[in-house]
Amino acid sequence: MGTGYVGLVSGACLADFGNAVVCVDIDEERVDLLRSGSVPIYEPGLEELVGRNRERGRLTFSTDVAFAIKSSEIIFICVGTPSLPSGEVDMSYVHRAAGTIGQYMEDYKTVVNKSTVPVGTGDEVGQIIRDARPEADFDVVSNPEFLREGSAIDDFMHPDRVVIGAGSQRAMDAVVDVYRPLYQNDIPMVLTGIHSAEMIKYASNALLAAKISFINEIAGVCEHYGADVT
Repeated sequence: MGTGYVGLVSGACLADFGNAVVCVDIDEERVDLLRSGSVPIYEPGLEELVGRNRERGRLTFSTDVAFAIKSSEIIFICVGTPSLPSGEVDMSYVHRAAGTIGQYMEDYKTVVNKSTVPVGTGDEVGQIIRDARPEADFDVVSNPEFLREGSAIDDFMHPDRVVIGAGSQRAMDAVVDVYRPLYQNDIPMVLTGIHSAEMIKYASNALLAAKISFINEIAGVCEHYGADVT
């Protein structure tokens, strides 16, 4: 769910692994562009990857959210989580996606969150789905992304690790199977609980921010004394 940066890159790469993928978005103009073969974001190699998998019938685009949910075994939530003026994360898109899943699901679903979210979001998603459909049979999984703009496809295809946080073996096995080509290539799979997977993503982002802040401070000192920061 979602054809932004994370959703489109993830969908195209998962299709290239051999999975049948439906990328769904409520933005009709965006979906029409993708159906016509145009990719609305720039990422090296993405247009070719999307085109190849569209031609092979493994990647389709739709605005029919109900159809996409009902016909899928695994649903990836790949929506934005922008910052609010207060500094908090705007979770409205994630919550809306969860409510929509609960509204339309009919049988067992594995609901995977790839958006960058606070620890505990998996619990919230599960509760929202349960509120929308009390009898729903589903599991929630955290599978955070670690993509860098400009090298996102390579990051997805050749990651340092794949983090999967699940509360049941059934859901864990389902998501591991989606990444089977990476598993067979000995890419490390970090299999853990949902809260731990969510924390891994936030800790990774915090470490990156700390490293950038540190080198900026060192660069300032070097500039003051005429030292070479490289």
